[in-house]
Amino acid sequence: MNGDVDFDVRYFRLSPRLQPYFTALYLFDVRADGTYICDQLHPEWAAMRFSRGTPPIASVGAGALEPQWPFVVSGPTSKSIRFQLTSACIWGLGLQPAGWAKFVDGRARDFADRTLDGAADPAFEVFAPILRIVEDDEEPEVVVERIDRYLLSQASRPSPQEERIIRCHQLVRDPEIATVAQLGEELGVERRSLERLCARYFGFPPKLLLRRQRFLRSLARFMLEGHRHWSEVLDERYYDQAQFVRDFRSFMGMTPSEYAEMPHPILTRIMAQRMADQGAAPETDLPTILRYSTER
Repeated sequence: MNGDVDFDVRYFRLSPRLQPYFTALYLFDVRADGTYICDQLHPEWAAMRFSRGTPPIASVGAGALEPQWPFVVSGPTSKSIRFQLTSACIWGLGLQPAGWAKFVDGRARDFADRTLDGAADPAFEVFAPILRIVEDDEEPEVVVERIDRYLLSQASRPSPQEERIIRCHQLVRDPEIATVAQLGEELGVERRSLERLCARYFGFPPKLLLRRQRFLRSLARFMLEGHRHWSEVLDERYYDQAQFVRDFRSFMGMTPSEYAEMPHPILTRIMAQRMADQGAAPETDLPTILRYSTER
């Protein structure tokens, strides 16, 4: 990051009826004089970002950073997202698996580990009006109310497997579930059915989903609890530190030490909420500074 860059991060809660489908709605308000602020996000569920101003430059995993779109969708990821931001107001909204089932016409697996122009892909056409809401340049509370009202107007869409998807999501986040066999047994489905369910709505095979969650729990403890050494934060499902290092390289494209030494100007501000959204940290542990709501 060069020069002076200032930014605010605010979080807002959607109506209770929408919370099974989306994570918290957030706003990045970046003010920069032709300079960029850089950071790297951990793997996550699908997410949508709507920009007023210059859209981000980003890449999922290795590769050159590419200009994104005013309405950019990132599918479910098993790789980190590297990005740069300059002057813009960017609204972000995570799409949980139950939300994918209700609102998106397409397999999550087909969109995994990539970004796309949400305005050009018919699978995401239901969300296109949100960009117009954001572009109207109203006060944040007004934008939140309009987005919330619009999404509520679409929430009656049918979703036949919703209860099973939500239950599977809960089990994937459960630290007591260590194997695909356990996951299938608790969900009451055979392995092939579980594989199809996860590909359709979660984006990845169940084994990878459990491995990703184990990694995120360890990363959350390191980032949120002030630990100085990675050995202090390893999830109990790891055999040893070498296994964790292999996972870290796979998910983040670098070693834990390299990641810890990098500056994280944005992630430091949003880590608690993002980890709660991904099920790697309890909502009740969020620092007060990150617990914004529409009543603020």
